[in-house]
Amino acid sequence: MPETDPERGGSIWWEPSQADWWVAANFAMGSTCFVLGATPGFASLAGEDIDGVTYFIGSLFFTTAAWLQVLVSTGAIGRGIRTRRAARWRAVARAPHKAVWWAGIVQFAGTLCFNVSTLLALQHSLSATQADHRVWAPDAFGSIAFLVASALAYAVVKRPWVTWRPRDLDWTVATLNMVGSIAFGASAVAAFVLEDGSLRNAQLANSGTWVGGICFLLGAILLIPEEHAHEEHPARLSART
Repeated sequence: MPETDPERGGSIWWEPSQADWWVAANFAMGSTCFVLGATPGFASLAGEDIDGVTYFIGSLFFTTAAWLQVLVSTGAIGRGIRTRRAARWRAVARAPHKAVWWAGIVQFAGTLCFNVSTLLALQHSLSATQADHRVWAPDAFGSIAFLVASALAYAVVKRPWVTWRPRDLDWTVATLNMVGSIAFGASAVAAFVLEDGSLRNAQLANSGTWVGGICFLLGAILLIPEEHAHEEHPARLSART
């Protein structure tokens, strides 16, 4: 039975009137596409073109989510009926000296790199050098951006490195995103195209993408109750920022 909000009624998992719900939903859809594309046997079953399109669609979901997150954090759009929490969040996130502000900007830049990488990967006539310059390089930059954004987001979690507290949603989401970013980074390193057209380590490239996608998917799903918890306990938001 879905968990409900005792004050407003309805499920906390289904709130399409909230901008932050769409952020989580788009991240979840993008992650699902990357997991599907990296699932063993999918490329053989669906074909390389469909596999490549799946990654590209996933990158568009990532970009949509990241852009919405930037708009919400800068106050360009509201979060729906959560006016008090939205005002507090925007007042903090507008400031460039805050790590969470930079995390959103850097993550958005990373998603744009993934857009370029996954789109150009649909071209099958690229030489090894062209593939490295047009596909691998933006993929590597995007992975670095995700890693930096995860580290910046981790910085606002209280004592993130020295404790193990999986019941803390802040810590859990930040940890999942960090592990996912590390996995994406490993995948990018392994996906470097050699002169003979093969990848440096095709198995690691694929498994890294799959693991990263799973971590981002779980993190996106947990963003929904996390945001709900922050609404009920505004003090937690202050602790994060």
